[in-house]
Amino acid sequence: MSTTTIDPAEVAKFEAMAAEWWDPHGKFKPLHMLNPCRLDYITAQIAAEFGRDLSEPLPFKGLRLLDIGCGGGLLAEPMARLGAEVVGADAAAGNIPVAQLHAQQSGLQIDYRHTSAEDLAAAGEQFDVVLNMEVVEHVADPLAFLSACHDLLRAGGLMVCSTINRNPKSFAMAIVGAELVMRWLPRGTHDWAKFITPDELYELLRNAGLEPVDRKGMVFNPLGWSWSLSARDLSVNYVTTSVKR
Repeated sequence: MSTTTIDPAEVAKFEAMAAEWWDPHGKFKPLHMLNPCRLDYITAQIAAEFGRDLSEPLPFKGLRLLDIGCGGGLLAEPMARLGAEVVGADAAAGNIPVAQLHAQQSGLQIDYRHTSAEDLAAAGEQFDVVLNMEVVEHVADPLAFLSACHDLLRAGGLMVCSTINRNPKSFAMAIVGAELVMRWLPRGTHDWAKFITPDELYELLRNAGLEPVDRKGMVFNPLGWSWSLSARDLSVNYVTTSVKR
């Protein structure tokens, strides 16, 4: 495996939690809670870009999709159910058998691989869609990583990339709140210094050769205990769409 952008310490954090990917009350509870919001955004962006009707049985049939940093398959599985040909890649070897077993139990065909974006690009792999969700804040070199993702896209391809903003509020919410107070995540899961502001991410995407076309905030409502998309509030979690022209 190439280790151009892989941060071994970051990989080790998630490998230690691999067995808990599909436990909605375990260490990945925040992702299970966030997943419906992420899926709403992802499916709407793919449908708009490729002219797909989400009311159809398999609206993403014919699209080849990469979920980079796929973890246990929380996004790869719904994409496969929507008809996409899905490759799930992760730098943490322990995540792959967990994802493979759950896909098998769910009756889904997903090509899971222990590999990196760089190695996939070097092999000439090409995709219509790259999902790059909550990964860029964990890599050693964000620009090199996003450049590899660019190379993995066909012309006209679309990448959805989410991460966490860097400001006092995100420190309070993502570090103090999620890790220390609520204990949703093990202490040290995130490094606030590696968080990326929306403007910084847009610049990185452009430097990687991609054209940013949309960004939204993903906002947690503690009263409703739910997440929703926001056109204005990108203060903590946010998601972007960019296109390879």
